[in-house]
Amino acid sequence: MLRQVEGIGASLAMGLPARAFYTVMRLAPSGIRMRMWRGLYQRMARSQTDPSFRFMNYGFTDETELELLERDEPDRLFIQLYNMNIRDVEMGDKEVLEVGSGRGGGASWIARTYNPKSLLAVDYSAEAVALSKEWFSSQENLVFREGNAQDLPLPDEAFDIAYNVESSHCYSNIPDFLSEVFRVLRPGGEFCWTDMRDSRTMEKMHEQFLSTGFSIESRTDVTSNVLAALDMIDEDRREMIRESAPVSLRKSFETFGGVPGTPIYEALKSGKIQYFRYLLSKPL
Repeated sequence: MLRQVEGIGASLAMGLPARAFYTVMRLAPSGIRMRMWRGLYQRMARSQTDPSFRFMNYGFTDETELELLERDEPDRLFIQLYNMNIRDVEMGDKEVLEVGSGRGGGASWIARTYNPKSLLAVDYSAEAVALSKEWFSSQENLVFREGNAQDLPLPDEAFDIAYNVESSHCYSNIPDFLSEVFRVLRPGGEFCWTDMRDSRTMEKMHEQFLSTGFSIESRTDVTSNVLAALDMIDEDRREMIRESAPVSLRKSFETFGGVPGTPIYEALKSGKIQYFRYLLSKPL
């Protein structure tokens, strides 16, 4: 994601902290970049501990009406992004892994809706993992663990399904991430991935999937659905940022949150950044 945002330009609309952050990220070694993302992510987790804020993704508008429980309705757009990503796979009695579980809302919904045998949700942020454990500890088939997507603390061939939602653009080494997912999947296992990249980097991502050893089962451009969701949640997201972020960081948080008018939103709208979903499989 770094090159995509840099390609747009570190504009004034990003806010000074975000411009400084991306400038340093452009120049720093990969290990330092990863630690910087982690620091930012930890700060965002600490800034909002309200259990109603369980999702951090951009959302997705779906032509197919998804049946939800009343308690899940406020998070419909965010849940629909998760559902879009995993709806072509059968999870019943499967061992499932989420890489980059954030605040745990997606893993919680999938675990109780699709009822896998087990779902292990791994995230780089100790703060986010602690919140997820606090909020969702009652779900017997769901476990949260701190871990690095590029060096997963997991055994080989341990999972039937893995998924990753709007997280990989923060990773400093995509080949390592993909190799780790490939390693922990059993032969015949499936990997559901959705995220954003500029067009050139998305093409590179396509080639990286193949060079890792994955077979590509399907590939879908969902940019318009994500943009529509960002429009729908605009006011609520701005209000949440006003309530939880210091004044000096609000512009930066709006940029990271894809608020309309920010560089990331405008790049999605113009087509400079694309949002895709891939369904991949590990050959038998």
